Amino acid sequence: MIIYNVTTKVSTLIKDRWVEWMKQEHIPEIIATGLFHDYRMCRLLEQDDSDGPTFTVQYFTDTLENYYTYLQEYAPALRQQAFDTFGDQFVAFRTVMQVV
Repeated sequence: MIIYNVTTKVSTLIKDRWVEWMKQEHIPEIIATGLFHDYRMCRLLEQDDSDGPTFTVQYFTDTLENYYTYLQEYAPALRQQAFDTFGDQFVAFRTVMQVV
């Protein structure tokens, strides 16, 4: 199994709106691609939240090919939607992991 992990530090000013947007719009759009079969959203604990909380979303897929297809065909537009909606009030980084 492949896990596509997105870690995002969110400004306190947009935190509640961002979480709602993720749950109601962004995550469902990613799952609707059919390339990921499940996800998990978490808030990191024991972090410096003075600039805002940090969240992770892990998307689960069976193959690296699904992940690469997502990157090529869907990721650019979906990432742009986040910037169009929230501007520079968040920072995200991405990692890919394989379950062993």
